[in-house]
Formats: sequence, C-alpha cells, structure tokens
Amino acid sequence: MMFYGFIFLARNWVKDRPRLQHRLQKLAKSRHGGPMSGKRGLDSLDPMWLMIYPEGTNLSGNTRKGSARWAEKQEIKDFEHLLLPRSTGLEYCLHELKGTVDWVYDCTVAYEGIPRGAYGQDIFTLRSTYFQGRPAKSVNMYWRRFHVSSIPVPMSSDPSRQEREAFSDWLLARWKEKEMLLEGYAQNGRVPADEGHDSEGEPGVGTTKGAGFIEAEVKLTHWYEILQIFSVLGAVAAVGVTFSKLWTLLSTVLANGRH
Repeated sequence: MMFYGFIFLARNWVKDRPRLQHRLQKLAKSRHGGPMSGKRGLDSLDPMWLMIYPEGTNLSGNTRKGSARWAEKQEIKDFEHLLLPRSTGLEYCLHELKGTVDWVYDCTVAYEGIPRGAYGQDIFTLRSTYFQGRPAKSVNMYWRRFHVSSIPVPMSSDPSRQEREAFSDWLLARWKEKEMLLEGYAQNGRVPADEGHDSEGEPGVGTTKGAGFIEAEVKLTHWYEILQIFSVLGAVAAVGVTFSKLWTLLSTVLANGRH
C-alpha cells in the first residue's frame, strides 16, 4: 500500500496529525507538480485523488456497537446502514488542501445480496469471492459533489469549538442523507437515478439532462489479470532477492580476497 500512496495512521490524533500534515503539505505546497513537468504554478497541477472514509473503518458487528456507544454519548440517533462519521480527519484535510481542491465527491456504495442486519464483510469474503465464485451480483454507487466554498471548513488548523461544530453538523447532515439513500436501496433495490441536478440542488447547465441509471458490466478479459494485483509486491520481492544475492556474492568475494 505504501507504493500506492496510502497514508498510514495510528488512530491517535496526537501522533497522526504531524504525519498527515507532512503528506498533505507535500501535495498542497508542491502544487502536485512533478520535477519533470517543466511547468510552474497552477499549470503544474497533476491530477490527484485523496480518498478518505470519515467512518474510519468498515461496518461490522463490533463497529456497530462502537457507533451505538458514540451516538449515546453524543445524544444523537445512530444509523442502521452506516457508522457515525468522525469529522476531524476530513476537516483537517480540507483545511490543509485549501486552494488546490475545488470539489468534494461523495460516493454511497450499496452491495446487492446483503440482508438487512447483516454485514458485507461476513458475506463477501476473499474466499467466497475468488475461490467459491460468489461475489456481489452488483455494486451500486450514488455520486454527489459539493463545492468546497459551500462547506463550512474552518479557517484555522486549530478551529474554535463553534467552527468544529459547524463542520461536524454539516458532515452529519450528509450522512443522514446517505442513510436515507441506503434505506431506499434496502426497500427498492435501486439507488436514485441521475435527474440532471447537482448535489447543491441547482439545475444542470443549459439543457443538460440527467443520465438516469448507468449500468456497466465489469469482468476480467483474461483470468490471469487478477495476478496484476500482486505485481507491485512481486516486483519489490524480486528486487529484494536480487540485492540479497548481490550482497551475498559481494561478501563472498571480499571474504576470499582477505584469504
């Protein structure tokens, strides 16, 4: 995961904040530009996606209980299809990346074949998916986008209590909308169709119409394509073996040279 740019965290904000700040500032202050781009300023911006899960983990029996305890502590209603979001990470990311990010894209994912009250991780395991041929029949996504200017992002990296509450309330409101989307899917088996309106309720530009439902089949062209998942790990292992053999050879040569 290191080679794919994952940011490893300890789930301790005191320890995670400096690490997260370092990685985010590398993106924001270097303008995402590579040294070989030959460009400067805004023209040097390379496409960048920062994916974050405000829930912090996947939905399971244990995390469901943790979310319920947190809801009771905060005196708010818990969800059925989601975990309560934690706002600190997303809030900090948006603050550190201000000026380089215009939109926040929100994706709600629903897997077909999960009974109410069950958890996807218990049904669609690696074994059932890859060795027993029982993956989810469909993966349904509902996308929205929010302009950063419409989000109450604190002005300071050390926001006031009021600023934190405003952002937390905004995020919780979005999660309530996502809960409604997933409840609708549980009842109807479909997410809402694209009606040509953006996430902030404004009509589409000009005469642009909604795309309705977009359906696509995703499958492997060749069975061996699944091995590409391990290509990076295999390459690292190969390099490691090569260096190990070279080191052994060099040590042998040096040892023989002393005799």
